[in-house]
Amino acid sequence: MHPTLRLFVREYLRIVLAALVPVVMTAFLSIPLSLGGHPGEPRIAATLTDQHMS
Repeated sequence: MHPTLRLFVREYLRIVLAALVPVVMTAFLSIPLSLGGHPGEPRIAATLTDQHMS
């Protein structure tokens, strides 16, 4: 591989990962918080009926 191409690929992947990491961290932290638990975990019936959707 040409040294310039190798440098370009390395810089491109660094930028893509730098943009992707905060998005993934936000999704994995905010979805369980808004659901009140992790997806797939059993929920208490009271937590599902206490919400008022207006």
